[in-house]
Formats: sequence, C-alpha cells, structure tokens
Amino acid sequence: MKICFLSTSNSIHSYKWVSYFANIGWEVIWLSTSENKFQSVKGLTFYKLRTPFVLSLLDARRIIKATDPLIVHAHYVGKYGLLGSLSGLKPLIITAWGSDIIFGGKHFFKRPLIKYILHKSKLITCDANHMKNAMIKLGVNAEKIKIILFGVDTKKFFPKKNKSNELQKLTNNFLVLSVRNFEPVYNVKSLIFAANLVLSKYPDTEFLLAGKGSLKPQLQALVKKLKLQKNIRFSGHISSENMPELYNSADICVSTSLSDAGIAGSTAEAMACGVPVIATETGENNLWIENDINGFLVPPDNFEKLAERIITLIESPANRKQFGINNVAKIHNNNSYQTEMTKMRVIYEKI
Repeated sequence: MKICFLSTSNSIHSYKWVSYFANIGWEVIWLSTSENKFQSVKGLTFYKLRTPFVLSLLDARRIIKATDPLIVHAHYVGKYGLLGSLSGLKPLIITAWGSDIIFGGKHFFKRPLIKYILHKSKLITCDANHMKNAMIKLGVNAEKIKIILFGVDTKKFFPKKNKSNELQKLTNNFLVLSVRNFEPVYNVKSLIFAANLVLSKYPDTEFLLAGKGSLKPQLQALVKKLKLQKNIRFSGHISSENMPELYNSADICVSTSLSDAGIAGSTAEAMACGVPVIATETGENNLWIENDINGFLVPPDNFEKLAERIITLIESPANRKQFGINNVAKIHNNNSYQTEMTKMRVIYEKI
C-alpha cells in the first residue's frame, strides 16, 4: 500500500501516525511545509514543500503525480486540507485536529473554505464526538465521519518505579508539571497565578513549564513580577524520547487549556505514566477525567479553583497513588495507539 500524508512535520502527532504505517511495511510519502526534525524510518520518504501556498500546491501536485499514491491523507482542516483537496488525487481523507473546526468553523471568512475542504473529502476522522457534531452542523454527512483517537503508545509511556535517569531527578520537592505550549489557547498564565496561591501555603512546591511558544517572554516576565523564579522553571525543549521520564518525574500534571478536542495527547501520556491530572472542563475531558477518581476538572481560567485542587493533591498522597493506578487502566483500556492505528488501517484498506 502506498499512501501520501500532508501534515505538519514539527508535531509528534503527525510523526506517530506516518511512522506507524511505514513501520508495518507500507510505502509512505510525507509532504510538509516545515522541516522534518524526527528520525528517519524505513519506507518513509519526506518532501519539504516550498512556500508560499501557491508553490506548496505546485510541489504537492507534482510529487503526488510522480509517486502515484492510492490515498492522500491530510491532517488539519486548513492549509494541509486545502492542499489535499486541490492535489488532483482521490480518494482524500481529512483528519480534523480541533481548533480547525472549533474555531475555524465559526469564523466568517474561514467557514466557507472549511466546508469546501470537508466536502471534497471521501472520509473524515476526528477524536471527539463534539467535533463530529460540529462538522455535521457544517453540512457533513454523519456516515462520512469516523472517531479515531491519536492514542498513546503504552509501550513507551508507562509508570517507572526507579528514577535512574538524570531527567527524572529534577527535584525532591513536590513537582507540578505543565507541557502545554505558550500560546493564548493554552492559558499557562493561569497556572502561574495558581502557583502563587499554592506557594503561599506550600513554599517548597516546584512548577515545571515544559512548553514553547510566542508567549514565553510574557510568562517569564509574569513569573519575575510575582517573584516566583525560585519555584517556577522553564525547561526549554524536551525531546519526545525524554517525555516518559519527564512525566515520571512529576507528582501531578496540569492542563490549563481553554479549548481541547478530545483529550490532549500530553494529558493522556501523563495518565499512561500513572500521573494524577488536573485539566480544564473543555472538549471531552469529562469523558476521561472524573473528579476524585483519577484527577480533577476545573473551570477554564479559574486559577483559584486550580490552586485549590493542586493543594488537595499535595495533601493526599494516597489519592495521588490511586488516581495514578486508575489513569494507567483508563488509557490502556480506551486510548491505545496500537488499537487506534489498527482501526485506521482497516479504513485505509476498505477505501
């Protein structure tokens, strides 16, 4: 089977998807406008498309014509979805990632383009029912939409008892971890304000912000203004290979996002590593996180409630342990990367 993917090459989600099919012996062509920073995989051929969009389209059409894949699969109903819809090859599969539908579908100018891209596709996947419903409201036939999760590689993300890696020896104090990026939608400033409240009661608590993004200077300035530099650290880039050790170093993992589609990949990975989680009440987080069972949900942008829940977990080591056990079971049973990619393989073969 030969398949062509159109997607960003700076996201681990894209890499996990394309590398899976290369690893099972398929011939995979990967087209992206960004540089590929991931390791090469046998059977995977990467092409960097030129920019701006007109040049990207010319490159995509030329490469797709020359390589002649059986299927084109575009990730994100935006630039890559449009490239796929104009590529000249059918069938086209589109995967919606979240904000492309949640926000773009409501945008006056973007909405017609999104409807066009969805209409051109033979099949659409997404990872949440509320996204499916949003696309149905845009006129998409429900039978055309399949729920496929990005999934967690539980062979890579699992609890580790011994902290032998230097990355795991980050601190002997209680460690709160956030791996959401420094962009407005992820609202990391809310965690900084919550940290200020937590530290007034538990001054030895440490917070590690392992994201990246345009708001980093502003967030660093806020930490300095609140005089929290001793307790809040910015880790810089953490490679995907080191992420399991990072999760295993944490006592809890926090997501302050103002919007999620299905459960965020980082939250699911933390759960697979046996870490209690606190997340905002957005998207379908309520289907994955139950209060007092495997973590807590808090209202978006409510740092007082977030601080309260962090303090609850600091004071409840027995609950943290049980929440972690429950999280591992939840991910193994419902969000396995291998299971979800097997579902996708069946869909490709039927098409």
